[in-house]
Amino acid sequence: MKKTRKLAVNEASIVRSIARAARTGGSAAGKYGVELGIGDDAAIWRPKNGFAAVLTSDWFLEDTHFWKDWHPAEAVGWKCLMRAASDVAAMGGEPSCFVMGLALPANCAGAWLAGFLQGLHKASRKLKCTLAGGDTTRAAKILININVVGQVKRGTAVRRSGAQPGDRIFVSGKLGEAELGLRLAEQLRKEGGSPRSPLLNKHLYPEARVELGKWLAKDRLATAMMDISDGLSSDLTRMCEASQVGARIELARLPVAAGEYSKKFGQDKLARAALHGGDDYELLFCVANRDRERIPRSFHGLELTEIGRISKPRAIELIETSGKTFPLRPLGWDPF
Repeated sequence: MKKTRKLAVNEASIVRSIARAARTGGSAAGKYGVELGIGDDAAIWRPKNGFAAVLTSDWFLEDTHFWKDWHPAEAVGWKCLMRAASDVAAMGGEPSCFVMGLALPANCAGAWLAGFLQGLHKASRKLKCTLAGGDTTRAAKILININVVGQVKRGTAVRRSGAQPGDRIFVSGKLGEAELGLRLAEQLRKEGGSPRSPLLNKHLYPEARVELGKWLAKDRLATAMMDISDGLSSDLTRMCEASQVGARIELARLPVAAGEYSKKFGQDKLARAALHGGDDYELLFCVANRDRERIPRSFHGLELTEIGRISKPRAIELIETSGKTFPLRPLGWDPF
């Protein structure tokens, strides 16, 4: 009986697959400030004249952030880069390149890796953020670490710590769609359903709000900014702590999920997801009261909503539709 030859899986073959998928041909020289990319001991990158570097790091872990047996590999590739790039967007910067640490079982080095790299490449092209290098190793589960290098014009980076009493608080997009998508994903996985519902889009394919962040920074409109990765209640608390201020949020103003989400989940769950749900990667930003009218209702089709204002007393409060005020506890995502 003729034996079927087993294809060798080793680090070199995986690195070649990654380089091909990244379309670097072994080097990303000259792209987005990368002078030397894949193929050497380290990458060399240089920001544009008059710009400062922005660095961020993000983990994406099997069974913590995704299920290998259910989430499409392409969605994992897309999301791991988009969520890391969102941190650069939150400072008003633009992502330039990234390095990736990838640990995976040998049986994932074929079809799963190909799908993952396809999604990663799509996100890379969307962000104009090229793969500059990284490291690979073998592990029992898939572990992904993304380090994004970005740049921002010197003196314009927006921090969490600039909010002042009287500033208006804004958010982009709809809040809670990713959290509701996760709840639906849990249900579908338990029932043996596939990840095809449009209600899963925000959960599977979030987008870093790079252009909005750049505009807010360039025009010096945002006094403070961060992305909503762990939930509004938790991320607003972090912003207020950094700025040493408080905030008052109006529940009726929150841009909650609508349409099919409301039919499936009900209004109470929509409000809770908007307040505490993570993974939206929308921008939370503050604007001085004098600049409030300069913020449009939408930016390139992305809804912008005023939801409250910064206060001097260092308390985070929620004004319910009845008019009653309650402390807003940070009940968003906490890995510990």
